[in-house]
Amino acid sequence: MIARQDEPGGREPDGRPDASMSLLADLFAGKHLDPGYAAAAARRAASGGAAPRPRRLRGAGVLLVLALAGALAAVAGVEAHRGEPVAAERRSKLVDQIHARTAETDALQHRLDRLRADTERRRAAALARSAEGRRVRRAVAAAGAAAAATPAAGEGLVVALDDAPAAPGRAADAGRVYDQDLQVLVNGLWAAGARAIGVNGQRLTPTTAIRAAGEAIMVDYRPLDGPYEVTALGDAGRLRAAFAGSSADRRLAALRDRFGIRYGTRRSGALRLPAAGAFRPRYAVPRDGGGR
Repeated sequence: MIARQDEPGGREPDGRPDASMSLLADLFAGKHLDPGYAAAAARRAASGGAAPRPRRLRGAGVLLVLALAGALAAVAGVEAHRGEPVAAERRSKLVDQIHARTAETDALQHRLDRLRADTERRRAAALARSAEGRRVRRAVAAAGAAAAATPAAGEGLVVALDDAPAAPGRAADAGRVYDQDLQVLVNGLWAAGARAIGVNGQRLTPTTAIRAAGEAIMVDYRPLDGPYEVTALGDAGRLRAAFAGSSADRRLAALRDRFGIRYGTRRSGALRLPAAGAFRPRYAVPRDGGGR
């Protein structure tokens, strides 16, 4: 058992009574240096060495670094402002190139259409000379119509679709026509019995893709702008009766009533769609043996 100091038989403490407060006592006594530092200073003074010079350059170095950082930030800001006109100029050049390439592609497509029509006339004239040729001509015409390889004309249904007009308190995206809406519309018209369909004059084929790229809607990788007119050839009365009340019609009507998207249909007795661009199957090949 350890006896307390104030109890009988307790021992007096050894050394100074304030030994535990020696650091504070030394500070109040002016002894600010560690004994090791004091001994080193004494040896330097005994050997005649000069005291180390204070590092006055430390503050100057910090100021220099700050000044360089500020200069770099200023240069970066100037370059950023200078780069804005350059970026705008490059963007404008890219847009001009896109328009130029699109015009070239359209001109080549028109030339292809003319050559294809001339080839079709010559083939029809050659096949009309015999009964077998006429049979082949009918089979080729049916296959060409199914593949959208020949122009098509006749009566049908025109469905108009466009973004909703701007309205206060409504987000712009809420009233926009998306690629999914056109997909649903086209599938609904096929299901209603359309024999040929085009979007803004772009003929659809069995392999046509309707996709979105950013805010643009792509039909066979060609961007289309609204308003969108979907032309469906076929018996106009039957098409309208079969399409009305279908799931596609209900979806688009709901978008019109809820978000203000412009949607309407009309009948027409004189519609025409061009032939679609030729495409080459990537994986389909003829089977060996013909009828097997």
